[in-house]
Amino acid sequence: MELKDSLYASSSSPLLKVLDGALLDQLPIWMMRQAGRYLPEYRELRGRAGGFLQLCLDPALAAPVTLQPVERFQLDAAILFSDILIVPYALGVKLWFEEGEGPRLEPVADLGTFRAMDDTLDPLRVGAVYETARRVKAKLDAHVALIGFCGAPWTVATYLVAGRGTTDKREALLLAENDPVLFGEIIGRLAAAGAEHLIGQLRAGADAVQIFDTWAGVLDERGFQRWCLEPTQAMVERVRAAIPEARVILFPKGVELSRLERLARACKPQAISLDASVDRVKARMLLSPLTALQGNLDPETLVKGGDALDREVDAICDDFRGVRHIFNLGHGILPQTPIANVERMIARVRSRR
Repeated sequence: MELKDSLYASSSSPLLKVLDGALLDQLPIWMMRQAGRYLPEYRELRGRAGGFLQLCLDPALAAPVTLQPVERFQLDAAILFSDILIVPYALGVKLWFEEGEGPRLEPVADLGTFRAMDDTLDPLRVGAVYETARRVKAKLDAHVALIGFCGAPWTVATYLVAGRGTTDKREALLLAENDPVLFGEIIGRLAAAGAEHLIGQLRAGADAVQIFDTWAGVLDERGFQRWCLEPTQAMVERVRAAIPEARVILFPKGVELSRLERLARACKPQAISLDASVDRVKARMLLSPLTALQGNLDPETLVKGGDALDREVDAICDDFRGVRHIFNLGHGILPQTPIANVERMIARVRSRR
């Protein structure tokens, strides 16, 4: 598939039209973590794979998992089924998943373990992701966009330094404070590798890519500038140096609006995804002149459903009426979410004009 065909094959996609500057009456809609444990068809395939990492790296299974929510709900985008920790894994870091507890990595927290990490992506490990993208793209209707993704350097580093997810990100924060030179090297390695991973996904068929910075909200002002904004900007610039027309969505969770505005001005993304805590009226005022907005339904509201869900869907649509908006959640869909509530949300969004 030629690069130009990959980026423009879905020109009839409502989501891509919004990213490219169009204001639509009918909102495009997709959900973060839309392929996952709340779907029985996902659980069946997960059981066949033997483990989460195996599922991510088997295109014969990862491609149908990616397509499952699109086929069930007729969403406007598919997002590749993968994981943000594929990047350190492809840099030679041992990665495994403990059932019920999440990911585990061999920690990279000193000069020796950093030097042992590869400086380029293993093509065999990331190649499985790109093959999944090619398979999914070949099966998607032209009006459905394909989204690739990676983790932002700071968020990936919080797992890499600690060897696992932590509640307070203490290990990464301490290393950044006590040895900023080494931590800067880790961040730089992850930024370069993450950008190359995004380029690979775009070349394999992704129409847009999203950078997840799930833990950006724990950083203080100096840390936000050094470990979030500057590395993210470097990633976006590297992607666009290779693919000038690349569409980029940023999702810095838990970040105050003034910082979101700085990110938008520095990185010039096609959209910024908003978490559920964001003041939508202020976000509209500060951000909509700069970029499209995505979000921001609370996943807990989707779990509860009923009239409260209808009211919140209506409020989000009303607050963003007249600006470029992609309907989405404020974070990933929760495993206990009833399928009927997802159907209700989608129908409610599509009934709005």
